[in-house]
Amino acid sequence: MIHVVATITLKPGVRGPFLDVFRWLTPLVRAEPGCVEYQATTDVPTTIAVQDPPRPDVVTVIEKWATLEALYAHGAMQHMAEYRVKVKDYVTGVTLQVTEPATE
Repeated sequence: MIHVVATITLKPGVRGPFLDVFRWLTPLVRAEPGCVEYQATTDVPTTIAVQDPPRPDVVTVIEKWATLEALYAHGAMQHMAEYRVKVKDYVTGVTLQVTEPATE
């Protein structure tokens, strides 16, 4: 199992339109071979002391893939190319963390 945490930083004030595009994308990705989980998330304010403050211009995507090959294939899908074009004016940066379970 491969886990991905994608942190997408947006221009101020465009989270709503960005999430509209992501709602279009999500069922297409979930139908891909090897996709176990794919979900856009936003920060929740809590009283947990070690939590950073909420980031209104960040969307975190939580992904799980059956294999690394499935993740590579995901990046090459036509709908991912279309998604990148649709959000290019909203996104200022993307970082990825790709991990696997350390214990089972």
